[in-house]
Amino acid sequence: MANDTKERILNAALELFSQKGYEATNIREITASVGLVKSSMYKHFSSKEEIWNTLLDRMIAYYADHFGSTENLPEAPDTLEGLVQMTMGMVNFTVRDELVIMTRKVLTLEQYRDVRAKELATKHFLVGLTDMFCHVFTQMMDKGLLRQDDPSMLAFAYTAPISALIHLTDREPEKTEEAISRIESFARHFIKTYGVETRG
Repeated sequence: MANDTKERILNAALELFSQKGYEATNIREITASVGLVKSSMYKHFSSKEEIWNTLLDRMIAYYADHFGSTENLPEAPDTLEGLVQMTMGMVNFTVRDELVIMTRKVLTLEQYRDVRAKELATKHFLVGLTDMFCHVFTQMMDKGLLRQDDPSMLAFAYTAPISALIHLTDREPEKTEEAISRIESFARHFIKTYGVETRG
């Protein structure tokens, strides 16, 4: 039961932080949104700062479990179509999973205030994605699926527009389906440009 309450507090805090930011959210609002009085929260967290740091820890674990990490890199697909499918699976997850959407909004808001948020934003919005696809593209080149090129530059060129369109869905959710369609078209353009045709 205590763990349930702790999770409810964290979920409420994430939602409020993603809407209002950390500074503009107070403990009373967090506890009220889960039907607790302020004093009850201190049985679970000593401060708003502890809630914040626990949330960041949870974000890191959630991303690693569901999206991959530098310690848990995905296997490269065996076909060019497999790259499109892998990409679209990641995109659909990241634009439809409510925890990921709120996390991305929190990191966007708080990256200028909090050092850990800044580091996580850089990792998840740029460096982590580029590293992940650099690994994938290196393997695909080794398999003869992509033409030989600098995999880190290819990864940067591939992930930057995808990341930009994902952020568009956060700002303008009504454009989500359009953004997904554009990402798929871009992925197909990429494999047409850099892919190596294989003959059975």
